[in-house]
Amino acid sequence: MLAMGNLNNMQQEQFNSLLFNYLLIFSSITIITGSFLHYYLTRKIVRPVQELINSTKQIQNGEYPKPIDTVAAGEIGVLTEQFNDLVKQLKTNNTNRSQLVSNLSHELRTPLTNLNGYLKALHDGIIQGDPELYQALLNESKRIKDMVEQIEFLKEWGDFSSYQYTEYEIKNITELIEQCAAMFQFQLERKNISLILDIKDCSLRVNADGIQQVVTNLIDNALNHYEGTAPVYIKGNLQNNFYHVSVSNPGPMIPDKEKNLIFERFYRIDSSRNRQTGGSGLGLAIVKEIIDSHSGEIKVFSENGINTFCFTLPVK
Repeated sequence: MLAMGNLNNMQQEQFNSLLFNYLLIFSSITIITGSFLHYYLTRKIVRPVQELINSTKQIQNGEYPKPIDTVAAGEIGVLTEQFNDLVKQLKTNNTNRSQLVSNLSHELRTPLTNLNGYLKALHDGIIQGDPELYQALLNESKRIKDMVEQIEFLKEWGDFSSYQYTEYEIKNITELIEQCAAMFQFQLERKNISLILDIKDCSLRVNADGIQQVVTNLIDNALNHYEGTAPVYIKGNLQNNFYHVSVSNPGPMIPDKEKNLIFERFYRIDSSRNRQTGGSGLGLAIVKEIIDSHSGEIKVFSENGINTFCFTLPVK
């Protein structure tokens, strides 16, 4: 033991005992502090990292791990939150992809089956071709082609909105809408339908191709579901820093519960009627994707025998 200069034996023993007690207390405090520090580091840093490693292995095995508790602070906590968001997005993408494949299989099976059946019957001599039959086959072929083009366009605009595509330019909205309406002139005359334009001049920063696709799809939708004698009415005006465009047509009422669903991909209110008119259930989904990418909004109103699709574009 440590010996002090002028202490007698009893004082020396007392000193050594006191020193030993202090060393014991200090050692105990050090051990306890170290244990708490080890627990903190394990819980706040090591454990989240280990959970991230285990979750990554689950993803490699084709499984989606449960969300990791974000108990860690700082960079580890941010990393954990981003990892949870990534897993959630992967699950959503996989669900959407599976649904898309299922919908595509369903949508393409009918026209392809019709084409295959008719062509086989023609080949085997069971039926004889005539202009009406050939026109029906041509319509089915065109419907498949249009559907594939719409799917590609929908994917393109979905990518645009995901990456905040901003290659827009200043365009006169009146000119864009008038150009779209002109493309339907022959169809309007053939169906004896009147079209009224009431568009106020306004220059907007938009993607011209996208907005023309929106207007084209809405006019096409109006003509496909036209029932009545009233004209198709397209109106555009500026209200509270937003430009409002509406396309109205007489037609069957849209139930309230369907008004949001009709903008989903492949959704149909009346599947049999839509197939007869050539609808793929993609036109309105494309419209919504494009309007969303412009930070706008689209709604549908259905009352007194008139259906009105209205979308807004911010004036920037």
